[in-house]
Amino acid sequence: MMRWLLFGALLGVLLAVPSLLTLAAALATALLGKPLLVAFGLGLAARPHLPRIRRWSR
Repeated sequence: MMRWLLFGALLGVLLAVPSLLTLAAALATALLGKPLLVAFGLGLAARPHLPRIRRWSR
């Protein structure tokens, strides 16, 4: 619940100050233009959902 309140407050500030929205869009474009950062971020997001690999049993 708190996460959505913070997200709404951030979105409200970005919409109230157009220059911050432009800056945020430029920053997101710069970060998404780097494939290594995108792959790293996707790996971090997927890690908790991946099954754990156990040791080989003999």
